[in-house]
Amino acid sequence: MQTPIAELWPGAALAFRGYNTANLGRTDELLACPAYAPRVRARLDEAGAVCADILGRPVDLERRVREGREACLADYAEAVALVFATEAAQLDLLREAHGIDIATAELAFGYSLGELAALSAAGVLDGAEALRVPLAMAGDSARLAEGVTMGVLFSRQLPIDEAVAARLCDEITQAGAGAIGISAVLSPNTLLLLGQGETIQRFRTQMNDAFPSRVHLKLNHEHWPPLHTPLIWQKNIVDRAAVMIGAMRITDAPPAPPVVSLVTGKPIGDRVAIRQTLRNWVDHPQRLWDAVCAVLHSPTQTVLHIGPAPNVIPATFARLSENVRQFRARNDLSGMSLRALGPIIDRPWLNARLPTSAALLRAPQLEHVVLEDWLIENAPQ
Repeated sequence: MQTPIAELWPGAALAFRGYNTANLGRTDELLACPAYAPRVRARLDEAGAVCADILGRPVDLERRVREGREACLADYAEAVALVFATEAAQLDLLREAHGIDIATAELAFGYSLGELAALSAAGVLDGAEALRVPLAMAGDSARLAEGVTMGVLFSRQLPIDEAVAARLCDEITQAGAGAIGISAVLSPNTLLLLGQGETIQRFRTQMNDAFPSRVHLKLNHEHWPPLHTPLIWQKNIVDRAAVMIGAMRITDAPPAPPVVSLVTGKPIGDRVAIRQTLRNWVDHPQRLWDAVCAVLHSPTQTVLHIGPAPNVIPATFARLSENVRQFRARNDLSGMSLRALGPIIDRPWLNARLPTSAALLRAPQLEHVVLEDWLIENAPQ
């Protein structure tokens, strides 16, 4: 049995995952638990009904989960609905079966679709209404994915200049043989690119002349809907989504817990700012690194990973933690352990006088809990 979450609370950050090529996780095990099944089933049915209304055909998410059928790109809308429903269900179970109120968490953030889930969980948006936006755009988003390649741009030495990467993407796009853009900033030395046709290969050919230090580009051969990039402009998805977002109900109450947006890398503000952030969410890169820094600059002690089999966010924290350990091994830090250094970093008066990056040294101290694993291991008997 893992550490009781109540002992890790408050001081927790909620991390919501987004769409991936694998989206079932351990949801079938949650459905098989008598204490959890009614709530999980209710959330799957609710999201399935919204999905069916948008698609104009029956959708049975519960059956998909029970049969273990991952949704392929042709079923992209169902995958979106499934992830959104699973995240909401996990939080329901945390509250109803374990008595944890997420409103008291330190902060929340979400990658891609996870940002809508985070805002819904924080009481800012109605979940069913928020889900309608990505579902309404799912068909065209999936069609745009055909012929799109993901490239992981990284450097083993110096940070990557995002402006240089954006300028090279713009030059390649202007050549007229397909569009390419930055989809995410995972860390100062890692960007995700999405490009049509041969644009990723053209980026690889030109990148070492564009950047002052050596960079590398690794291809991902899965097909990805190109949200959070200018590629989405091609089917007017931004404008169509903006019309829906403009009519969306957004509460005047602040998010509880506060939500750090991956669109801006900053906490989301009032209703007008939230609406503009949601509009920009469609085609702006996901600034995951900014959220990681927000967590490390906060009093957070535990990161609670929400959704089925989360991967991108845990992997980002894991790489950072390993890099910090390697840094410590190469540098004496005046003989201080990270545990001893942590309280110093957390003192606001001193933190203001230290380099901003000093908070990164806290990374190995954070505890990471995958919520679906914890729920299954601590299911009521």
